[in-house]
Amino acid sequence: MGRSTDEYEGMIAETIAVPGHGGDLINAYLARPTGPGPFPAMVLFHHRPGWDEWYKEATRRFAHHGYVTISPDLFFRFGHGSPDDVAARARAEGDVSDAQVIGDGLASVAYLRALPNTTGKVGVFGTCSGGRHAYLTACSGNVDAAIDCWGGRVVMAPEDLNDKYPVAPIDLTKDLSCPLLGLFGEEDHSPTLDQVAQHEAELKKQGKTYEFHRYPGAGHGFFYYDKPAAYRAEAAVDGWAKIWDFLHTNLAG
Repeated sequence: MGRSTDEYEGMIAETIAVPGHGGDLINAYLARPTGPGPFPAMVLFHHRPGWDEWYKEATRRFAHHGYVTISPDLFFRFGHGSPDDVAARARAEGDVSDAQVIGDGLASVAYLRALPNTTGKVGVFGTCSGGRHAYLTACSGNVDAAIDCWGGRVVMAPEDLNDKYPVAPIDLTKDLSCPLLGLFGEEDHSPTLDQVAQHEAELKKQGKTYEFHRYPGAGHGFFYYDKPAAYRAEAAVDGWAKIWDFLHTNLAG
């Protein structure tokens, strides 16, 4: 249900600097509804292709729906340039460590909670690697809702662990601090349906509140309208509707 057509509507969106992991100042994109609020808030973890236009549009989309939303540049320390170039540098250097992403994420949560126009309730969202990062953050600190969209490498083999990825996220499930929404494509290879089932079994074992939805005919990245080979309109429309319902129940209600 949208706003009435006679209501005033506005938004402010801009690049800002926020404290991140280890006190580093990093860039972030902030979008907020106009008005005194208070509003619930969201942190968006961008995907492996980088801090790109899709994520900035998504940040504004969450603000349109009534959430003060921040998307930190998780690749800030790799330098600047086009999102594609920066993401390539990040991949060449082995990507970001889990500790750094969690530090940046929890710092963004703290930043939002300190704003005078927020309720203090903060959720986390991410797609692809960002879904994994959202889950890691929700298992590492106090957040109020988490959304994992096809986050790969939640289930990891022992040989995939290293100094940057010391613990498989599934093994942190006992520490999950909030309700979880998971959206997955049945044709995805990371995560596979078997890995999604393993994750769900662990959530059940630990008595966590969650809902998982699997979409037939959808693979990895089925929200990405800018990637025609991946985009699945019917699944994406349904997935966004489930996101707004989940957040209304667990964050804004």
